[in-house]
Parts: sequence; structure tokens; C-alpha cells
Amino acid sequence: MKRISLSIAFVLLAFTSFSQTWVSDPAHSRLGFTISHLTISQITGNFKQFEVKVDSKKADYSDATVEVTAQVTSINTDVEQRDAHLRSADFFDVQVYPTLVFKSTSLKKTTGNNYQLVGNLTLHGITKPVTLNVVLNGTVTNPMNKKETTGFSIKGVLKRSDFNIGGKFPEAMVGDEVNLSASAELSRAI
Repeated sequence: MKRISLSIAFVLLAFTSFSQTWVSDPAHSRLGFTISHLTISQITGNFKQFEVKVDSKKADYSDATVEVTAQVTSINTDVEQRDAHLRSADFFDVQVYPTLVFKSTSLKKTTGNNYQLVGNLTLHGITKPVTLNVVLNGTVTNPMNKKETTGFSIKGVLKRSDFNIGGKFPEAMVGDEVNLSASAELSRAI
């Protein structure tokens, strides 16, 4: 009986010791996007305030759950007049919908350090499934804070029309496809 209890205790300890929660480092993470303007140029922007949380029990993150929350009011395209317009009811309507939230439903390793991340994005009051491509860039010990730190690169495409954003602006003015490009540097939560 003592042997069984010890075995169970060891298994539970091993299971919990690999459980990891990672959170984003705002100074070294970026949630960006690119969209076409007048079909001839590309406008880039980002959300200045966002958080990423990753929970995983496996060292290769193959079982990870990912949650991203961004303050839409922090949208930044380096042109304040345009940013104010994007915050208005013509586009994001931040008075009614101040945040966007992504919650993963699956993360599948494809090849090497490449993964396919599927989840639900809630934006502008609408929730739709999205698929993102993720690269695990590696894990190191940060020499400044001595914390274990891991990095990911994320890319994907979504349609603004799927989220009823900027509906009165035709695609010839503002593209429908939005290219997402993010990098997340995460440290283990304590």
C-alpha cells in the first residue's frame, strides 16, 4: 500500500512540475497588422496594450492553451487622426467593444518548431474561428532577469467583413484581408 501511495504521489508531482503558465513581456512583444489602402499601398499598425497567456503541461507546448486580450483603444498606425477614426463607430467602435479576445481551441505541431493554432477570435462583438501559423523560436534564460523566456512568431489572415468592421468602406478603399503578424516573448509566471 505504501508503495502504491508513493507511486501516485510521484506521478502527481511529476505531472504538476511540468505544468507551466507563461505570460507576455510587453516590452518585447508585438501584436501587429497590415491592410491595403486604395489597393496600392499597405498600412501597418499594432495594438500597444495586449496580454498573452499560455498554459502548457508539455515542454514542446503541443498541449498549450493560448489566450490573447488586447485593448482595441490602443490601436496605433502612427497617424493620430487615422487612429481616432479607427476607434470610432465607423470601424472598431471602441466605446461599445473596447477589447478583442482570442482563445485557442487547439494547437497542433506540424513540422519542426512549426504549429497550427486554431481558436475563436471575438472582435467587434462577433466571435469567429481563426487559424494562425506559429513558430516556436526557442527558450533561453534571460540574462537580465534570470527568468526562463520563450519566444513565438505568429502569422495569419482574417477578413474585416467577417467582424463587421468598416462595412461602409469598400475593399477598393480599405482592404478586406488583414494580415496579422505578432511576436510574443513570454516568461514563466510565478
